[in-house]
Amino acid sequence: MQTATPVRKAHRPRADALRNRERIVTAAREMFVEYGPDVPLDEIARRAGVGNATLYRNFPDRDALVREVVCSVMDRTYEAAEGALAETGDAFTALEHFVHTAADERISALCPVISSTFDQHHPDLEAAGQRVELLVEEVMDRAKAAGQLRPDVGVGDLLVAVAQLSRPPAGAACPSVDRFVHRHLQLFLDGLRAPARSVLPGTAVTMEDLRQP
Repeated sequence: MQTATPVRKAHRPRADALRNRERIVTAAREMFVEYGPDVPLDEIARRAGVGNATLYRNFPDRDALVREVVCSVMDRTYEAAEGALAETGDAFTALEHFVHTAADERISALCPVISSTFDQHHPDLEAAGQRVELLVEEVMDRAKAAGQLRPDVGVGDLLVAVAQLSRPPAGAACPSVDRFVHRHLQLFLDGLRAPARSVLPGTAVTMEDLRQP
């Protein structure tokens, strides 16, 4: 008679451990935006309301924390576009959700953090970025096919504009500019609608164009 082999249950983090991790990521995102990538990790732990040991148990070094912050931001922008597309079936509405969510997540302020702290080619970061790029490209292609989006713009055009329009001018504090960001982004989005009212110089900017040195 054979005895059944016991099946081990996969370990699941406790609810309080997950909440602590989320608090750390939220605090880190806020402080990276406010102070840049070199903000002390002790200060991040203090804002998150956890001890240093809890922070290091979740994120053994700064690179791991920065990577988690950036991936979580990209995940939320992806979910905003995907959710809007599933709910409305309207590609341009999904594009609008992506743009406004990206601004709320301060993607532009996190760009210097990515470039200055660690290898941008980490598999987790590349996977999250590719997922966003593919969805935005799909949404833009669907909007073009529906006659909603002018045909002479690319994913690179969209991401550059979002970064520029949601970044405070030199000498301006983030909070003082935030109230204008969505207004200016909507002006930009209206300019993307078809039919185009002007001829753009150059060609549509791709992600490959942005990656070139």
